Amino acid sequence: MKQYRLPVIIFEPAEETDNKYLAEIPILSGCRAWGDTPAEALENLRSVAAEFIQSFKQHGHHLPLAVEEAAYEIVGPKASTEVTVYL
Repeated sequence: MKQYRLPVIIFEPAEETDNKYLAEIPILSGCRAWGDTPAEALENLRSVAAEFIQSFKQHGHHLPLAVEEAAYEIVGPKASTEVTVYL
């Protein structure tokens, strides 16, 4: 099984997004999701990204190189965790 660490941009609510937060993965063109909160937009984006990647694979297309480079194999139980800090 592969895990992908993909960069995400979350935009503040705006009229263009019906006052919703917009989350997108810039290296996966068109992969975006909206939500009432940043957390909801991010959770929705996880589902959308999974569908994007599965669709690429099901249709025999190669993922963008930047996406492939963000992947790593999961072997055994995951023992570590990550924390993102913004300063």
